[in-house]
Amino acid sequence: MTMTALRGWDGLLAVLRWTSMAVLVFMMASICYDAIMRYVFTAPTSWSLEINSFLLVYLAVIGAAEAQRHDAHIRITYFKDKLPWRLRAAIDLVTGLLGAAFCIIMVWRGGIMALQAFEYGERVSSSLGTPMVYPYALLPIGFAALGLQFLIDALATVPRLVGTADEENT
Repeated sequence: MTMTALRGWDGLLAVLRWTSMAVLVFMMASICYDAIMRYVFTAPTSWSLEINSFLLVYLAVIGAAEAQRHDAHIRITYFKDKLPWRLRAAIDLVTGLLGAAFCIIMVWRGGIMALQAFEYGERVSSSLGTPMVYPYALLPIGFAALGLQFLIDALATVPRLVGTADEENT
């Protein structure tokens, strides 16, 4: 059951990774299009800045879970690497649990923001008038994925924490 769930999680993160790549390609194309329209034809687009601002939020929050999964977030580990292996595992466990707790708060508060934007019909004050519920909804979705990955990482450190001294080199 656990392996099936983890494979499903890996599949979901793969879908998010591919959509992030597609979003990045779209952003590149639309920004280039807007720059050409603005500086060559003196006819800037009315939608490019707004859409790309929201897509930048998408890339930041949706890509965070994938980065956490691959242990790709920037960190300084000089002092942590000097600690005994069991203490490093305990730090990893606490970090995963604190990260998950932070993400729970962000899901909760982001969900409130998205719900209020939906209830009050909030829109961007531009010619496009995008409903704010869409960019706000990215926060709970992205932080839910990140929080789940923090929790998976925390649970993966438990065997290291209760393991034997043979694991000192891990």
